[in-house]
Amino acid sequence: MDTSHWQRARQSRDHRFDGLFFIAVKSTGIYCRPICPAPTAKEHNVEYFQYAHSAALAGFRPCIRCRPDSAPGSSAWQGTQTTALRAKALIDSNFSQPQSCEQLAERLGITSRYLRRLFHQHFGISVTQYRLFNQCHFAKTLLQETSLPVSEIAFAAGFNSIRRFNDAFLQQLHICPSKMRTKSKPNTSKITLKLPFRPPYNWLALQQFLAKRLIAPIEWLSDISYGRSFKTEQYHGQFTATFVKDKHYFSVEIDISDPRFLHPILTNIRRVLDLDADTALIEQHLNTHIHGAFKLTEGLRLPGIWSAFEAGMRAVLGQQVSVSAAHNLVTKLVSELGEKDQARVYFPTPSSVATSELSFFKMPQARKNALINLANFCQQHPNCTDLDQWLALKGIGPWTVNYAKLRGQSQPDILLDGDLGVKKAQANASAFESGACSPFRSYLTFQLWQQLI
Repeated sequence: MDTSHWQRARQSRDHRFDGLFFIAVKSTGIYCRPICPAPTAKEHNVEYFQYAHSAALAGFRPCIRCRPDSAPGSSAWQGTQTTALRAKALIDSNFSQPQSCEQLAERLGITSRYLRRLFHQHFGISVTQYRLFNQCHFAKTLLQETSLPVSEIAFAAGFNSIRRFNDAFLQQLHICPSKMRTKSKPNTSKITLKLPFRPPYNWLALQQFLAKRLIAPIEWLSDISYGRSFKTEQYHGQFTATFVKDKHYFSVEIDISDPRFLHPILTNIRRVLDLDADTALIEQHLNTHIHGAFKLTEGLRLPGIWSAFEAGMRAVLGQQVSVSAAHNLVTKLVSELGEKDQARVYFPTPSSVATSELSFFKMPQARKNALINLANFCQQHPNCTDLDQWLALKGIGPWTVNYAKLRGQSQPDILLDGDLGVKKAQANASAFESGACSPFRSYLTFQLWQQLI
């Protein structure tokens, strides 16, 4: 998009452009989302920014009415694939355990000097400034939407002290944290937040897909909501996300043992519900390359699974069996090995699967060994994100790895061409070149599955 596109989008207040750019008004010193309900400013008083942090860096403060901090994000795979975007995505994913520029550079396989140069080149800001800005934006959301104490908000946003939080908030957003709480909120242990998305969002298709694969009691589903439990060594809890169609957001109620880890939980919820996808752009790209082979389902999202390990377990249990048979096997796994506390059940840990003989399964020993091999690997390499390493494990093949990439990591360019359903849908459609649909072949996979309903 260029300035002329931004001008037309600002006049239309179309929700499809929400979060793709920001509008700063020189006469007021405020920057807004394209959908801000405030009276439209005259064009000569307006300045456009691709990123919210660019507007803040230019001295503008965030609008309290439209709240730029609550705009839907843009996935890192939109636009040019650069190391800078990968670094940006790593920073966006977790504030509770911030990494230094040197640590980020090491993960990316480059020098810290080169990373700093890339950040300035692509985003016009330093790595440290960008992290601080995002921390403050997240804190602003919590101040305005929750009743959490300011101290807990500061820690949840990744700050080590209240003083540092106050100083950074004023410096980055040009407004005091105390001004963000104009109304008192009921004191409750549960946290309720709005997670916006860019329409269209086909909730019915997502809900129907999840209904066939829902694993009770770790997951629950209604006509308008989805929820589940989650647990790691550091925290545990549950969430319920309710679809609010007309307002273009999910209302998410979260109960978490340690609010310091709230941000990575919210990031994962956004991934599981695929809230940052620009489905209009994706469908335009797919339509261009399938040449009318079949009709696309509008607003289709990628239904995520909470972790790559869980996705891998589900994939192994789903090898060469029907969806209903796989569902029964996963339900049995949770029933036998799922961790339980007074109120919840959690998906089994790698340790619990690795140390079990899985005698409750009536299946070939080779399939049980594949589950144990995968659990052992995930237990020994808990932070491994390169799922291709699973291919070295006996019983783990390309379909299993790609399924885990597709649903456990929500990678956008995975075509499950070895899947029987995908093959059947392709056979029923006119011929087209699936490779040309990159980098959105994951969405092509779900579009093909949708043809079988």
